[in-house]
Amino acid sequence: MKRSNKSTLIGAALACGAALTQTAQAGGIILYELATPDLGLASAGYASRAEDASTVFKNPAGMSRLEGAQLQTGLQATYGSVTFSPNASTSPTLGSNDGGNAIGWLPGASLFVVEPLGDRWRVGFGMLSYFGLASSFENNWVGRYYVQNSALLGITLMPSVSFKATDWLSIGAGLNAMYGYLNTELAVNNLGPADGHMKLNDRTWGFGANVGVLIQASDKTRFGVTYLSAVDLDFQATPSFTGLGPGLGAILANPPELNLGMTVPQSVMLSVYHQLNEQWALMADAGWQDWSQFGYVQAGIEGGGTTTVNLKCQDTWHGAIGAQYRASDKWLLSGGVAFDSSAVNNANRTITLPVGQNWRFGLGAQYQLSENVNLGAAYEFMWGGNLPVDQGTDGTLRGRVAGAYEDTWFSFFTLNLTWKF
Repeated sequence: MKRSNKSTLIGAALACGAALTQTAQAGGIILYELATPDLGLASAGYASRAEDASTVFKNPAGMSRLEGAQLQTGLQATYGSVTFSPNASTSPTLGSNDGGNAIGWLPGASLFVVEPLGDRWRVGFGMLSYFGLASSFENNWVGRYYVQNSALLGITLMPSVSFKATDWLSIGAGLNAMYGYLNTELAVNNLGPADGHMKLNDRTWGFGANVGVLIQASDKTRFGVTYLSAVDLDFQATPSFTGLGPGLGAILANPPELNLGMTVPQSVMLSVYHQLNEQWALMADAGWQDWSQFGYVQAGIEGGGTTTVNLKCQDTWHGAIGAQYRASDKWLLSGGVAFDSSAVNNANRTITLPVGQNWRFGLGAQYQLSENVNLGAAYEFMWGGNLPVDQGTDGTLRGRVAGAYEDTWFSFFTLNLTWKF
């Protein structure tokens, strides 16, 4: 039987609104935190430090600085505090439940390997995740018709190569093969005593490039520039529904497969590293991310039709400064501060896009266990502050949700090991 246009429009609106939950939650944070020693620098020197195998991703040209073969692996634990506080403008029919902490604990890990091929060539491989987040709210919270549970994860596999063109210039490139996982769940308003439920799930691959240049300006100073291209994750899924009322159940009996494609933004990072003396080194970053190309989505239903929300994302800017202190032959201490601008302003923030500007503060220490083995530990605190939201209108199926994500923050803990062999 041929599906009606009404069924297609409503199904697409509900499903795309759910997909926004995933991309927005993750899009607010493209992680610099990769379970590497850079955590203790708040990413300062990201593209110029090039002191360990994680340069495979941060700037593949930096592999030219490494002596011999090297492996680095790390484990990371992240705790996020993101809780919504509704105000009196929220539709009374939605209740007053704040949903609890949407983030909590999240695990992370990374692995990098570099192997020399003669004096000038290096090859490397990295496995990491720099894009993704997961959230889970209580079932009856005020924003349940926008999101209940969501997970978006991009796992990158990156083979890379570098070439030392001259004594002062190295170039490098890598393939960004990203495996994307999408899962979304949200409530559907039946206009009755019990809500329905919708779920979307898909997996896909996306591909991009990573290129970098490292300039050794002097024995003490070097500059690094790296470009990470956009990656398209072409998610497609057929929504599944349970618990729908007779009306919506009939309309959505045969939902169409939906195109839920999204783009991981391209970015550029410029870094500088300067060795002041035998004990102190300073470093700094300036970066850009292309969030203005994030796109448009179908975001809701009104009166049996659809409404289109322009996400109105804006490019973001990043800056960081940091320092390393050589306390002894075995101990290297680090600290740094970073700032990132917001991908949305307060007027355009939605319940599914709880992002804003943030500050990062990092501290770390590395211990040279032996000639070939280095152990590291680092901590970083990220402060997001208050994120006001006012979305929707009374009388629609999803209602008006107004208030703020208050005092948002993240803590990152990492342990890593570097082995030269």
